Amino acid sequence: MKKELKIYLASPRGFCAGVKRAIEIVEKSISKFGAPVYVRHEIVHNKQVVEELKEKGAIFVDELSDVDDASRPVIFSAHGVPKSVPEEAKLKNLSFVDATCPLVSKVHRESEQLNKNGFEILLIGHKNHPEVIGTMGQLPKGSIKLIETKNDAELLKENDFKKPLAYITQTTLSVDDTAEIIEALKNKFPKIKGPIKEDICYATTNRQSAVKEIASKCDMFFVVGSRNSSNSVRLVEVAKKAGCNNSHLMHSEREIPFIGGEPVPVVTTEALRAVTKDDTDILGFLVVRHLGQVRREQPEAELDDKVKRLLPRIIQQFELETALTVDQFKDWYHKLNENKQIERISFKQDKNKLKQL
Repeated sequence: MKKELKIYLASPRGFCAGVKRAIEIVEKSISKFGAPVYVRHEIVHNKQVVEELKEKGAIFVDELSDVDDASRPVIFSAHGVPKSVPEEAKLKNLSFVDATCPLVSKVHRESEQLNKNGFEILLIGHKNHPEVIGTMGQLPKGSIKLIETKNDAELLKENDFKKPLAYITQTTLSVDDTAEIIEALKNKFPKIKGPIKEDICYATTNRQSAVKEIASKCDMFFVVGSRNSSNSVRLVEVAKKAGCNNSHLMHSEREIPFIGGEPVPVVTTEALRAVTKDDTDILGFLVVRHLGQVRREQPEAELDDKVKRLLPRIIQQFELETALTVDQFKDWYHKLNENKQIERISFKQDKNKLKQL
């Protein structure tokens, strides 16, 4: 008898108001000013949204120096920007629109007010996240100290600070992890000042609560989102902590972890990255692993041609952040053999070995 499949949908889910607002700003700017419009950094951390906006006429750039046409408007992402960015835009005579989420702007204003009132400020957040960079950039360098973990908080000492102490937080953190860090700070500094209203946004809190409610009932849990989205990554962590270890982050239907019992590429990539953080090693391994398939498809082709055909296919399919030429793959393969104290032989001779893998 076929087992009944039960599917739970978390509620609330989907984009928050700040994300919807930012997307709408880009779309309305394209409608009003025509294409292209420039967007500094990804407007939101969602791959599909970014691709759709590109098709409509948005050009995404890393910095204002990458803007080729100063007559076109520039939009700042929902994550917020350091004060230096709009100042640079004014110097370049660029027309710009700020799509910073209002809840992120709230944290910016808090930091300014705390600094004005003579507090030293701790920011709980993730290093190099655009929101953290934007928040720290509201004040002169050194005015805000970043705290990423409970251990960071516990290592702080009273004599590290000469002024009253206050903390603010990134808006997209794990509620539970942040609570642990705040507790550690309060134990260390009983008089530390926190925000009047917590900084983690209501949408983040509500969605994490919704995941907690259903994750323990699930054999498998999917979070649909991009891997560079702090919110999406946190939701996977929350699902695992709530009792569903078999939780996955995916940004398209082709990433559903198991189809016909076989793991899809992104799951294979994540598993390999748990063993090695070097995408070059992962790419080399996957080329070797798939050579047999190419041999069946092109039995008469030379080995170099087979490798040349495989490399771009695997990079795209497994979403690897690296690239190799055929010669670089050969060097990688020979170096691997040397490391294993295997006698180095010519690549043409090695093809017999590769066929067996």
